[in-house]
Amino acid sequence: MNTRRWTVAVLGIALGFFLQGASLVNAQTSSAALTVQETALVQIFAHTATGELPALDGALRAGLDAGLTVNQIKAALEQLYAYCGFPRSLNGINTLRTVLDARSRQGIRDAIGQTYQPIEGGDRYERGRATLERLTKVAQAKPASGFGEFSPEIDRFLKEHLFADIFDNPVLTHQQRELVTIAALASMSGVEPQLKAHVGMGRNTGITNAQLAQVAELIEAAVNRTQADQLRQLIGQQE
Repeated sequence: MNTRRWTVAVLGIALGFFLQGASLVNAQTSSAALTVQETALVQIFAHTATGELPALDGALRAGLDAGLTVNQIKAALEQLYAYCGFPRSLNGINTLRTVLDARSRQGIRDAIGQTYQPIEGGDRYERGRATLERLTKVAQAKPASGFGEFSPEIDRFLKEHLFADIFDNPVLTHQQRELVTIAALASMSGVEPQLKAHVGMGRNTGITNAQLAQVAELIEAAVNRTQADQLRQLIGQQE
């Protein structure tokens, strides 16, 4: 093979590798983006956390249209009482009821989805502690150091109820529950330590930095830039 043909062959091989690499990068970029359902979850729970019920109404309709089931949304709204209180959670549940009634009158039949199954048998505290260890990838003392030693009751509520009864129920995956929690906490002020902890746990479930940046964009649109920048700062701190 003469020099010219050899050079053309090498360039052709290099171009092939380049195109293959570009295709892989594009595929990775695409897979890194939030899905339509994940985007809907962020919007629903940003508005739930801030109590913006008219905006929540629209976000719920968009989430149902995107294929979220009634029980997925309901399970996440139930979960949020642990993060932003019963009033916000109950208002969200009642807004969902109103939306479903209106859609039913319009002839829309939304998928109900998997039914909640109570956690039965075994030591619920230990089950919750094991779940928290999987999420944090850090050994969890019994009781938790600091707040758990000062208030064993709240430590028990946290392990038995939040991380056993709620987080271990399979209506939502751990990744979906962390996405919901991050969306809610990022929409509220004064909860930076909890947001930082859940950003770490979310990453441990597979949520990427690109997805967290997208969450921040959605928070800016749904709430304000100040709250979004709070999340953006944490992403930078934890890289």
